[in-house]
Amino acid sequence: MTGVEFVSDGGVTSPKGFVAGGVYSGIKTSGPGKLDLGILMSERPCLAVGTYTLNLIKSGSLVLTQERVEAGRVRAVVASSGIANAVVEAGHRDAIELTDLAARHVGLDPDEMAVCTTGLIGVELPMALIRAGMPKVELTHGDGGDAFARSILTTDRRAKSAAVRCEIDGHRITIGGCVKGSGMIHPNMATMLAFLTTDAAVKPELLRSALSEVVGETFNMVSVDGDSSTNDTVLLFANGEAGNAPLNSESPGAAAFTAALRELSGHLCKELVRDAEGSERIFSVQVEEAASRDDARAIARTVASSSLVKSAIHGNDPNWGRVIAAAGRAGAAIEEKKISFFINDVCLMEHGLPISFHKEAIISIMNNPEVELTLRLGLGSSSAAAWGCELTEGYVTFNSAYTT
Repeated sequence: MTGVEFVSDGGVTSPKGFVAGGVYSGIKTSGPGKLDLGILMSERPCLAVGTYTLNLIKSGSLVLTQERVEAGRVRAVVASSGIANAVVEAGHRDAIELTDLAARHVGLDPDEMAVCTTGLIGVELPMALIRAGMPKVELTHGDGGDAFARSILTTDRRAKSAAVRCEIDGHRITIGGCVKGSGMIHPNMATMLAFLTTDAAVKPELLRSALSEVVGETFNMVSVDGDSSTNDTVLLFANGEAGNAPLNSESPGAAAFTAALRELSGHLCKELVRDAEGSERIFSVQVEEAASRDDARAIARTVASSSLVKSAIHGNDPNWGRVIAAAGRAGAAIEEKKISFFINDVCLMEHGLPISFHKEAIISIMNNPEVELTLRLGLGSSSAAAWGCELTEGYVTFNSAYTT
């Protein structure tokens, strides 16, 4: 086994045996380089697992995808952007037709095709446009991955793709992925949309547990605005093209596979925050010495999603009281006299007592593309990290006119 390395210009088609493509069909308003309909497919039968929104209002597309993934035959997904296919009477019916059209186009059975849609809620899919656009989707190994990554974008400013490689049992395995999301991100078991592919051979139990573990540590630890969507989905496909013996939880390579998946997912979820609506800067919240992992995660997520903390990041304001107050309302074990707090390794509070600092120096430190907030709780050995972005006037302006 060797370390994890990133693949130059990597994406969902970097692993062996995956093809993808995307076109503009007219779902979104037209614009330079815009695409809105795409397909990602394994060229051979594969395993697929997923995690989904915990929002009780769910898109008809998500419901159908969850049913089909659990049935165990899915090897492809059709995705469209611009309309969420949520809270509409025809949602389930249109999701079925969308998968029928895509499956027929690529020569699969409909139950081998999942579907993900994203965009405006409460609007029906323009099925006539989709029927006309589907035959134009061309699946390829190379540029097709980029086209697919662009076809899932809504308010995103850019496509977000990556891939990693590592060696397991003498076989080079690759994991690729792409994500979309700039707003309505505060995930419960997923984020807006994320598609992960691997040519590793992995047993279903390990694939499910690895995805659940990694999502909990990465995608579930980002927050742009505190809102979770009706369509949030993460799908992971594994087709075994790398030729390794199928991995299970007892395999020596299981840890390496999970570590590579974690490395890729962590990179992609930070790219989501970096591309947030109206934002130019991101910050991390590192929680150390917590009483439990759940406590560490709860505090990290609460601080990262605090509107007051986000506003302070935007204004380069070292108002550490906002961080401590957010940590105290997370519902986790915390003791004021044991807390130490740092901004980019500069200590502002030690064992519950403020430390004198040069405010202008901290303001200068905070005026960087990335800021790190660290809380040491002094209660145990558990830790967690979360990522957030600044809250700007641009975010409010953009979302006040989103449908107009």
